Amino acid sequence: MATTQNIAARIDALESQFALDRLIAAYSQAFDNRDEALLRSIWHSDASLLPGDAFGNCTGIDAIIESAHRNWAQIPYMHHWTANPLIDINGDLATGKVALNALVTHAEMGPVQISGLYHDRFERRDGHWAFTERRFDLHYVTPLPNWKPVAGIEAASQS
Repeated sequence: MATTQNIAARIDALESQFALDRLIAAYSQAFDNRDEALLRSIWHSDASLLPGDAFGNCTGIDAIIESAHRNWAQIPYMHHWTANPLIDINGDLATGKVALNALVTHAEMGPVQISGLYHDRFERRDGHWAFTERRFDLHYVTPLPNWKPVAGIEAASQS
């Protein structure tokens, strides 16, 4: 028979899973929509974003936001697709791996497809889950020279 303590632990695990799934989605939405407030809200103040030399590693929320502005200037259009999240929760700590496929428009290379794997660390502090580290293993960057949108926002911007 389930005890009240077991039920509370199970509910906490479910709520934590939903919170972490939302953080992963919020990261993509924040970058894709240039939403600085959302981006700022998903990190603990001492967190690190480690996407590698191609995109610029940084530690601390102000450095993460500064890096985002540099990337938005270099990559004016982004669309992240994340898949296959594997999240392990242990109390107030969690780790995860999430696959990425992104279609972007790079200022110099034009349309580009990016693929890789995020390695995440999360922590719950004062009841709030946030990233403490997001490291990215780049699998490839592939220019798409013949890609041309024919409808939508990106198509209108190329007219």
